[in-house]
Amino acid sequence: MRYNLSSKIALTHIPERYYKPTNAYEQSLLTRYEKIPTQIFPAAGDAAEVIAKAIVKELKQAQSKSKSYVLAVSGGDTPSNVFELLVKYHKEEGISLSNLHIFPLYEFYPLTDVHQGVSARIREEFVAHVDMPNGNLHAIDTFSVSESTEKESRRYEQEIADLGGIDLVILGIGREGTIALNMPGAMSTSITRLVTLDKTSREEAMTTFNALDAVPQTAITAGLSVIFKAKKIYLLALGEDKAKIIKETVEGDCSVLLPASQLQMIPQAKVLVDLQAASQLTRISHPWLVTSCDWDDKLIRRAIVWLCDLTGKPILKLTNKDYAEHGLNELITKFGSAYNVNIKIFNDIQHTITGWPGGKPNADDSNRPERATPYPKRVIVFSPHPDDDVISMGGTFRRLVVQGHDVHVAYQTSGNIAVGDEEVIRYVSYLRNVCEHLGQEDSPVMKRALDIRNYLLNEKKEGSIETPEVRFMKGTIRREEARTACRFVGIEQDDHVHFLDLPFYETGAIKKGDLTQADVDIIKELICKVKPHQMFVAGDLADPHGTHKVCLDAILAAIDQVKHEEWYQECKVWMYRGAWAEWEIDHIEMAVPMSPEEVRFKRNSILKHQSQMESAPFLGNDERLFWQRAEERNRATADLYSRLGLASYEAIEAFVEYHPVD
Repeated sequence: MRYNLSSKIALTHIPERYYKPTNAYEQSLLTRYEKIPTQIFPAAGDAAEVIAKAIVKELKQAQSKSKSYVLAVSGGDTPSNVFELLVKYHKEEGISLSNLHIFPLYEFYPLTDVHQGVSARIREEFVAHVDMPNGNLHAIDTFSVSESTEKESRRYEQEIADLGGIDLVILGIGREGTIALNMPGAMSTSITRLVTLDKTSREEAMTTFNALDAVPQTAITAGLSVIFKAKKIYLLALGEDKAKIIKETVEGDCSVLLPASQLQMIPQAKVLVDLQAASQLTRISHPWLVTSCDWDDKLIRRAIVWLCDLTGKPILKLTNKDYAEHGLNELITKFGSAYNVNIKIFNDIQHTITGWPGGKPNADDSNRPERATPYPKRVIVFSPHPDDDVISMGGTFRRLVVQGHDVHVAYQTSGNIAVGDEEVIRYVSYLRNVCEHLGQEDSPVMKRALDIRNYLLNEKKEGSIETPEVRFMKGTIRREEARTACRFVGIEQDDHVHFLDLPFYETGAIKKGDLTQADVDIIKELICKVKPHQMFVAGDLADPHGTHKVCLDAILAAIDQVKHEEWYQECKVWMYRGAWAEWEIDHIEMAVPMSPEEVRFKRNSILKHQSQMESAPFLGNDERLFWQRAEERNRATADLYSRLGLASYEAIEAFVEYHPVD
């Protein structure tokens, strides 16, 4: 079964020649803005395969000369796909890795648990499955270096030197351009050293630990001078959430404030990205600046919106001169005049706007994003966590209910890990008070309430796995908040509110399990029971914690398994965003406007999720609360429509249709 279909979502057709030029001349034109050699791959696995094959080739060459081969790797998820392939080559093709030496590029300090940290993860994912000797993993010792981190740093560098230097480095990249744990301000001359982690680096490290509080405040990291001496350097970045920082790194100025940009000075460095991570590079996002284009409706819309922004004009005021002065003569040639292009794109964008997200009954739907029939529609709104529905599409959700559709909501995960301990303490204290008021001081409920309160206040260790009982209470808090929000929106039937509790999420830790058929079957059972005419799903792949992507993959896998059934032929799937990013206007296919009153209603529906306000553990690097983020993004979308010369609304929620992958 296919469990990674979100990586195959192509909102825009990208001609292969944009990322795979056939000759050096085309390469030089396409990459004129790029300051680091960058290779773009259509799929994430392709980039990892290139690195894995390069390692095997060089490893064999070293073996033929009885030499060691030295690999340095970042922590986190970046090297995981490469390790997986190396394990596969070892087991299926008999590739020996006995001469391989691995140096983690950093380690958290101090560590007290041998099962945590970068080296522990490398042992678990890789070393335990191949013939590389355990001693060839050169861990940075952060258990016994309390006296001198400086001494440990020099020992680490000396071990690299004794083996002849690093043959190949696999780097990841953080949201602030961090490489290894060299954060903004790091110089190219920096050496291996103890660093204090900034807030972003600690948040990005949460997948290695069970809670933000468990992430150490400091770490020992290889300096940029150590990394830049490697014979080969590959910076590997995959996924949409890396697109912005990759553009800044590859096309922006070289600056110590963006450590990864200093790779521009290193001739042996190369960036490897998939199409999603490359989506903001000029040759992908604005190809008319570097080459002739294969114009389709979406690319034309993108170019016109870009031109409007550049000139400060609405669509219908653009002139032939505007097009000519900004490299868009091809469109004048194609359409004959600026007016013809303008009116086409104006109408295309105008037709995305609808106040009837379920389709307007008894109306001409030829220029509407949704069908007039059937009416009413059966609708499922899928929500990864128990608040994404109202955060990302609360106005549309309300419209669907008010306009008479049969709306179901399906919360894919319990969201229990995102509830703070203080919330549980508050509720068990409430239970204790109720028991005392009712004269039930000796009841089992009173006893368990006191036990849980005492555990959370006095016994729970920092970073420990949540107990099943605490997970249940945290999950229950989120369930009841979600039920309250559903009632507020207008869903009164309990059997229309579904809590799926997908198994991949229920680990009790920040790090989740893998998506399996068990998760997919739960979703498939629901959609086959409801047989919806519409499904709304979270397409917010920029979610830094990854849960949204797994939840989307679960839905897409279920769709992949039912897409040939008769009922599905009448089903449309709409993807929403809003918690972390918004759809770009060239992708928007349905725009649902909101009045000031509807914006306030949406805000109040979000506020029903009280545990996710100021005390929520995972607000991310955006300090705004979720309702503030949602309103500002929805208003920004409406403002863009207004600046383009369309109707002026208070706010707009945007959607893109998903078409199943063949």
